[in-house]
Amino acid sequence: MPRTMRNVFGIIMIIVYVAMGVLFLAGAFPQLSGNWAWLRWVGGILLIVYGVWRAYRQFKGIDADVTSRIE
Repeated sequence: MPRTMRNVFGIIMIIVYVAMGVLFLAGAFPQLSGNWAWLRWVGGILLIVYGVWRAYRQFKGIDADVTSRIE
């Protein structure tokens, strides 16, 4: 059960990061960037890249299961 919930949470977060990046690039939050249009572009690109990186780690299985770590 914990592994399933972790996978579901990971997929939801991937969707959130990519969606927020697309919304930033589309200009859905003009009050956040104001006169700094570059901030909207940089923020959108960073969120999309981070979402893709999380997706790669999630589906490739790079993230170690935190419950199995021995410290």
